Amino acid sequence: MQFSQSIATTWITVCSLEDIIPNTGVCALVNDQQVAIFRVGQDQLYAIDNYDPFSKAYVLSRGIVGDRNGIPKVASPIYKQNFNLKTGECFDDSAVTIRTFAVQLIDNQVQIGLS
Repeated sequence: MQFSQSIATTWITVCSLEDIIPNTGVCALVNDQQVAIFRVGQDQLYAIDNYDPFSKAYVLSRGIVGDRNGIPKVASPIYKQNFNLKTGECFDDSAVTIRTFAVQLIDNQVQIGLS
């Protein structure tokens, strides 16, 4: 017999949807960690680590939002490496991946999920 172990997710409200202009990002401090939250279009939300491993600076929330072949991405504002907003994988160096976070919208409030 196999048992699956589930990890509970704690949801933390960080801002309202109106605080994020479409096709831009913001930064929130969640449990002492900087999280970059992006609003793509009117209603798609993504959350990744704000730390850019190439420049070693907390700047990804200020990056340029776009897409690569239909995949939402952000380009670092310093050296312009592109990160997949869904997976955290760097399009320009597949050996580099940044952390992603669960994100949801409840009653117009953006929430980040921590496990």
